[in-house]
Amino acid sequence: MEIAPAQMWANWSGSQRSNPHIFHPYSVEMLQGLVRVYPKLRVVGASHSFSALAKTNDILICLDQLKGMCGYDREQCRSTFWAGTRLHDVGEKLATIDQALVNQGDIDKQSLAGAIGTGTHGTGITLPCLSALVSEFELMLADGSLIQCSSTENPEIFTAGRVAFGSLGIMTRIQLKNRPMYRLREQIRLCSLNELYAHIDQWKHQHRHVEFWAFNHSDNVILKILDETEEDTQARPDGWMDEDFILKMCCELTRLWPGLNPWLQRLLNVFIRPSTAVDWSSRIFPSVRNTRFNEMEYQLPVKQGLACFEEIMEVLRRQNAPVFFPIEFRYVRGDDIWLSPFYQRDSVSISVHQFYKQDYQVVFNLVEPIFLKYGGRPHWGKLHSLHARQLCELYPKWEEFQQLRKALDPEGKWLNPYLERLFIPS
Repeated sequence: MEIAPAQMWANWSGSQRSNPHIFHPYSVEMLQGLVRVYPKLRVVGASHSFSALAKTNDILICLDQLKGMCGYDREQCRSTFWAGTRLHDVGEKLATIDQALVNQGDIDKQSLAGAIGTGTHGTGITLPCLSALVSEFELMLADGSLIQCSSTENPEIFTAGRVAFGSLGIMTRIQLKNRPMYRLREQIRLCSLNELYAHIDQWKHQHRHVEFWAFNHSDNVILKILDETEEDTQARPDGWMDEDFILKMCCELTRLWPGLNPWLQRLLNVFIRPSTAVDWSSRIFPSVRNTRFNEMEYQLPVKQGLACFEEIMEVLRRQNAPVFFPIEFRYVRGDDIWLSPFYQRDSVSISVHQFYKQDYQVVFNLVEPIFLKYGGRPHWGKLHSLHARQLCELYPKWEEFQQLRKALDPEGKWLNPYLERLFIPS
C-alpha cells in the first residue's frame, strides 16, 4: 500500500502538532488493510483532546468517513453507530427513532469513539460518563481482526476497553444504551459563593444536572441547572452581547493588560443575565465554544470536591494568576470501567482553562499539586503531567489493564511517545 505524504496535523487548541501520514479509510476493509500493513498507528476523531493522545509522526488514521447509524433496537432503546460519528450527528440521528443520549457534555463536536475512549462526561450526580452508557462495541485488534465486546462476550476487554484511548485497538462500531427523547428546562443565573456553599449539596440531588463556573476575582459564579420537563419549547433569549464574543474579548484584553483581569471579572452582573430555555436534550446540552483554550481537568471524590475548589480559588487569587477563563465544577456518577477517572467512586469534576494564546503551564503548575493532594485523577483527553509510576497508584486495576494491553498488542502498534510515558515506567 502506497504511503500518503506527511501532513501537518494539529489539535483543536493548537497545543499539539506533528507531521504524520494521514489516512481516511472509508470502509472497515480499508481500515483492516492499513492496520495489517503498518507497524505503528494512532487514530484521531475530531482532534478535540488537549493531551498528546493522537500526536504521531507515523501513521494517523482519521475515522471521519466511518460515520452514521448502522442499527437500532426500539424495544431495548439502543442504537449502534460508526465510531467516527460526531456527537451532534448522534443526537440528530437518534431523534429520527425517538431516542436520546442519557447525558452528554456541553461540547458536541467530538467523535463518538474519542469521547467514549477518554471518559468524556456531562454533569449529574446520578449520571455516569458517556463510556458507561456503552452496551457493546466492535474492536479491531493489532492483526486487523474484529471482535465483539460486551458484558457477555469478551467481558474483560469490554470492562477495560470502554476507556482505553485507543491503546487496545480501534473501536469501529459502538452500541449505546439510550432513552426516549426528553425535554430539559435550562436555568442560568448568577449565584454568590455564600449561597452556593450553603445549597450545592442539596441542589446536586434536587436537580437532574447542576454545574457552575467560578472566576477567581469574583464573589459570584454562573450557575446552570437543567431539569426534565414537559413544557413547550422556549428558545434561549438573545443577549445584548454574544457570550462567546465577550469571553474572547476579555481574554484578549487581560492577556495584553493583566491589570484589567480583576475589574473585568467583577463585571459579571453586567454580562450575565438570568435566562430560561426549554428544548429537546440534544439541543439544550451543547453550548457555543468557539474561543479556543487549553484545559486541565481532574476528578475528585465527591466529599473532597468543594475543599479542592476553594483551595484552587485561593491559590489563583493569591498568585494573581494570569487567567480570565472560569473554573468549571460538575458532578459525575461512578462506574466500573478500569481506567475511568470515575472508577468505583462518585466524583466532582473540576476543570481549569487557559486562553490558547497564553502559556497554560503557569496556571496548570499552580493547580495540579492541589488536585493531587485531594486524590484527583486526570481526564485522559486533557492536559496533565503524570506518568506511569504516579498513575498506577490512582487506579486499582492499573496492572490488570497493562497485562491485557500487552496481550492484545505485544508489539506496541498503538503506542506513541505519549502513551509510552503513561504506560511504561521509566
